[in-house]
Amino acid sequence: MHTDQFFQMVRSYTDLSTEAELAWLALMKGKTYSKGENFIRTGQIPQKVAFVTKGLFSQYYIADNGETVIKYFFPEGRIAGSIPATLTKSESHFTITALEETIVLEYNYHEFKKLVSTHCDIAAFYVSYLEQHWVIDKEPYEISLRSDSAKIRYDAFLMKYPQLVKRLKKHHIAAYLGITPTQLSRIFFANK
Repeated sequence: MHTDQFFQMVRSYTDLSTEAELAWLALMKGKTYSKGENFIRTGQIPQKVAFVTKGLFSQYYIADNGETVIKYFFPEGRIAGSIPATLTKSESHFTITALEETIVLEYNYHEFKKLVSTHCDIAAFYVSYLEQHWVIDKEPYEISLRSDSAKIRYDAFLMKYPQLVKRLKKHHIAAYLGITPTQLSRIFFANK
């Protein structure tokens, strides 16, 4: 079920007791999503999160003008979810879909939150993970979208996701950068 990969990632944030690991393990189940299959749909009230062991998810929404806007990629080693909607038990504003066949370990988020309140080591992981991925990583990206040129955003994308460039189609990268595929092609050829 790829749980070794999962707990290796968790241990990169904090040490876990055997008791905490077993309690968390009891919540997990493996699942495979086919390319194009949704993990979470816009309008759904999500209940679960998923650790990606193999494959790739994208989190996106459709803008008022009909364009797809990719907010995030979840490659191997990341936990995918619509966390604000899950926390507030409200409808997700995003769809999370598999860009390739994706194997995950899923668990119910609300059952996990019970473990956070009973296991201080799981709580330490939870705080560290949220701080890193929802605060530290997120703010520079949001500032960049508002102030940097498309070329600077593309160069930052190449630095952040070098392993994904060959796995993504150009329209996925353009949707993440907030530009058109034509603009991306111009930047790509200018970089050569």
